[in-house]
Amino acid sequence: MAQLQATPLRTLALSRRRGAGAAARPTAGSVRCSAAARSYSITLLPGDGIGPEVVAVAKDVLSVAGSKEGVELRFREMLMGGAALDAAGVPLPDETLAAARASDAILLGAIGGYKWDNNEKHLKPETGLLNIRAGLGVFANLRPATVLPQLVDASTLKKEVAEGVDIMVVRELTGGIYFGKPRGFGTNDKGEETGFNTEIYSAAEIDRIARVAFEVARKRGGKLCSVDKANVLEASMLWRKRVTAIASEFPDVELSHMYVDNAAMQLVRNPKQFDTIVTNNIFGDILSDEASMITGSIGMLPSASVGESGPGLFEPIHGSAPDIAGQDKANPLATILSAAMLLKYGLGVESAAKRIEAAVTETLDNGFRTGDIYSPGTTLVGCKRMGEEVLKALESQK
Repeated sequence: MAQLQATPLRTLALSRRRGAGAAARPTAGSVRCSAAARSYSITLLPGDGIGPEVVAVAKDVLSVAGSKEGVELRFREMLMGGAALDAAGVPLPDETLAAARASDAILLGAIGGYKWDNNEKHLKPETGLLNIRAGLGVFANLRPATVLPQLVDASTLKKEVAEGVDIMVVRELTGGIYFGKPRGFGTNDKGEETGFNTEIYSAAEIDRIARVAFEVARKRGGKLCSVDKANVLEASMLWRKRVTAIASEFPDVELSHMYVDNAAMQLVRNPKQFDTIVTNNIFGDILSDEASMITGSIGMLPSASVGESGPGLFEPIHGSAPDIAGQDKANPLATILSAAMLLKYGLGVESAAKRIEAAVTETLDNGFRTGDIYSPGTTLVGCKRMGEEVLKALESQK
C-alpha cells in the first residue's frame, strides 16, 4: 500500500480497550500494545441517508480484516438520528447511548435529512450527535486531510498546490459556542426579536485539547498551529494564553498562532505549510470541512473522536446526502477508512487497520471510482461495487 503506508492516518493513540481479558485501560496519550483480548464489541449507528449503505459495506470490511488477524468483532446495530426520531421519538434513545458506552468502539454512518429540518431543536437528528459526543465524553475530534496521489487531480486546487498535502485538524468537540450557556431567544430594548449564544471555555477544557494536539503534532511533523480569534474574542484570548502555557511541556513541538480568517485563506493558498492544527469547536467545524475539500472529495475522509476514558466514536466526515440515498451512489471509502481508524486507535489492532488501508489503496490503484472522485479513464462504480472491490483486495492478501 504505497501511499497510506507512506503517509498513514497519524493520530494520538487514545484507544480504550475493554474486550474480554483486556488489560487495564491506557491513559491519555499512551501507545497501545498488542491486545491480549481478541474479541471486541462494536456498536453500529447507521443513521440516516447514505449512512446505512456505507456502514453495511464497512461492517463487511471490518469483519474480514479482523478475521485475518484472528480478531472476533461482535456487532450490535442501534438507532440514532432521524431513524431514531421516526421509531422512538428522540434522536438518541437511552438504549442507544447505553449500548455505545458498553461497547469497545462505535462506528457511525451519517445523520440528518430534509425530512427533519423543521423539527424543534431538541428533535433534530443533529441533537443526537451532540448528545452522544457529550454522553461518551469524547472531546477531541481528529480529522486527517491527506491528498492521495491517485486522487490529486480531483482537488479543485492546482496540482502543485494540492500535491503532498497532509494535515491533521484537532478540533475541540464538547465546549464552546455549540454548548455554552446562556443561549436562546429574547427581545432587545427596541422590542426586536434576538437570538444569542455563548462562546465559553475553561482553562481545563483548553489544556486537555492542547495536550492532545501537541501529542499528535509530536507524532507527525512536530509543528502545531493554534487557530483562534484572539484579537477580538475574550474566549480566544484565554485559548491562546493556555495553549502557549502548555507548549512548555512539549519543547520538541514548534508552536505558531494564526487568526481564523487568515487560516481559512492560507488553507487554500498554501496548505502544505500546515502539519497539525488545533482549534475550538466552531472554528474546527468550518476549517476541517475546508481542509477536506483540498483532497478532492469529502467522501474520502475519516475521523475519530476520543476522550479520556470509554470508547471512541469513528465516522466519515461527510453528511447523510439524502439526495443520493438508496441509489447506490455513495462513496463508502471514508467509512471504510473510519473503520481502519477504529481498529488502529479504538482497539489497538494496527495490523488489521493496515490491511484495510492497503486494500483501499489497491482498489484506487486499480482505477475504481465512485461518482464523487470519478475522472475520465477510471471505472465508475457504485457503493456496493466499491465495497466488493475493497473486499476482493482484502481477501487476496496473505
